[in-house]
Amino acid sequence: MITFYDFTRAPSPRRARILLAEKAIPHETVQIDMMQAEQMGEAFRAINPDCTIPALRLETGEVLTSNSAIAAWAEAAYPEPPLLGVTPFEKAEIAHWNTKIEAEGLMAIAEALRNSNPAMKDRALPGPHDFAQIPELAARGAHRLKLFFDMFNQRMEGRDFVAADRFSIADITAIVVMDFAKVVRMQPESHHTHLAHWRTRISARPSVQL
Repeated sequence: MITFYDFTRAPSPRRARILLAEKAIPHETVQIDMMQAEQMGEAFRAINPDCTIPALRLETGEVLTSNSAIAAWAEAAYPEPPLLGVTPFEKAEIAHWNTKIEAEGLMAIAEALRNSNPAMKDRALPGPHDFAQIPELAARGAHRLKLFFDMFNQRMEGRDFVAADRFSIADITAIVVMDFAKVVRMQPESHHTHLAHWRTRISARPSVQL
């Protein structure tokens, strides 16, 4: 049986959780309590020395330890429905937007949260090593996130999906970003109407509600 290492409240494993649900990949789930720093313990380090979640242990014993690796494996092993694109252009467009949303949205939130939250003192970056917080990066992250909302709203004008004409991994990453932004007390504003319409449609998908 495939084993998925998850923490329900964290954004990164949620991305993998939605992807596994969309592809209906059978698996068992093991919760790793990040609030208790369980990901830093020896038991989980033996699974993923990087001390990050998600992780996916395959039936053959190999462990995938990033969203990109999990998505690449899932698309190859379970090609339907296609979430990384079908045509060469679709594949390129989806990869572009997924990377852009990660860099400009998800990383902006991480920058703001990890450099301001007292609970994350000396944990400004994920992984096995400690890094001091830099308050200026928190302010920069918040500013970057505001710009991301503006950019994404413009992108979604007249569109049902982020990239191509189908639901894709770019939509998964984007909806996780929108929902996770609440941790830094930021959300799209009333004039972000195109973003809001897209968000309502995507949030109704059963996989997104898990």
